Amino acid sequence: MAVLVALGAFLMTLAGGWSAHRVTDRRHLVLGLAGGLMLGVVGLELLPESLEAAGTEIYGVPAALLLFVGGFLLAHLVERLLAHRQAAHGAGENNGRTPEVGLTAAAAMVGHSAMDGVAIGAAFQVGGGMGAAVAVAVIAHDFADGFNTYTLTRVYGNARRRALAMLFADAAAPVAGAASTLFFTIPEPLLGGYLGLFGGALLYLAAAEILPEAHHEHPARSTLLCTVAGVLFIWLVVGAAH
Repeated sequence: MAVLVALGAFLMTLAGGWSAHRVTDRRHLVLGLAGGLMLGVVGLELLPESLEAAGTEIYGVPAALLLFVGGFLLAHLVERLLAHRQAAHGAGENNGRTPEVGLTAAAAMVGHSAMDGVAIGAAFQVGGGMGAAVAVAVIAHDFADGFNTYTLTRVYGNARRRALAMLFADAAAPVAGAASTLFFTIPEPLLGGYLGLFGGALLYLAAAEILPEAHHEHPARSTLLCTVAGVLFIWLVVGAAH
């Protein structure tokens, strides 16, 4: 049952990537919306779930928050290292954008989607009602995952072929994750730590890269409204799931 439900996440992810692929002349609106979706996913879903799942504290600070900050710093470090390497080789054709950063970010989205599938499978092991509730939340926000995976890959100068390949990998990841729960389970504290680390990295990409890019050439009110709309959409999804 979990694998069949995960197929819905597969289709929803492709729908999100297709939407991002079709929008060309309104790129600033796409980026504004993507930034809002990412901010909403981090603040309203990933961080609360990681705090609840991880549980433990280290020197008075929740482990999930430490990993959240670590994920933010790790994303910054990776981007700086890749940018430095690109500058050393004289690669300026992407206006300072490093394609490797986009691929790394998209790969992180694929990993997150695989964990979504694991969450669906684990929830169905608890019971049908729990599985259905988790599945609704995952399928709803996988539209944003597909949208963001394609956008993150393209905004850093990667070819459309690579963006589509990462999109399909992201779409297939929940199915693979759900299938994996037939063989093993992941301890809840480890899952919470992963969500915190990934949330920090995703927040960095949204705040330091996606949103500034969205407002750089088109500082329009409509771009800001798209960002707010993205956050509100995730809020509605999270509220509906609870």
